[in-house]
Amino acid sequence: MRQYKKEETKAVEKYICNKCGKEILEEDVFSVDKRWNYFSNKDNEVHHFDLCEKCYDELIATFQIPIEIE
Repeated sequence: MRQYKKEETKAVEKYICNKCGKEILEEDVFSVDKRWNYFSNKDNEVHHFDLCEKCYDELIATFQIPIEIE
């Protein structure tokens, strides 16, 4: 008889925008996963966040150099 260990999986249940707190339903999600280098003030920390499209647009509107769009 085989017995298997139940392993918990990390499946996304829903997305929530880190900036406005809104649940992101049908629109696309801007997801960031950033591991900081040793010479930064965040030495080897990993930061994760998600933005809805509206908050992403607000963020890139503040850039001094516009993003490249293809």
